[in-house]
Amino acid sequence: MRELAELACRSCKLITSNTIVCKGCGSSDLTKDWYGYVIILDPEKSEIAKNLGIKNPGKYALRVD
Repeated sequence: MRELAELACRSCKLITSNTIVCKGCGSSDLTKDWYGYVIILDPEKSEIAKNLGIKNPGKYALRVD
């Protein structure tokens, strides 16, 4: 069984699986070098999302190298 690679976008930090383009912002600058993550369900009500500048629900890396 093949393991799915999770990649983080260097632009918006959205984490995606096995893709060449970020589903959040359309950037192709993805990396497997990221650390920690946060899952945002409702960005309008989330203080964490507001602090991180996240506008859309999803899984986001806390640090991207």
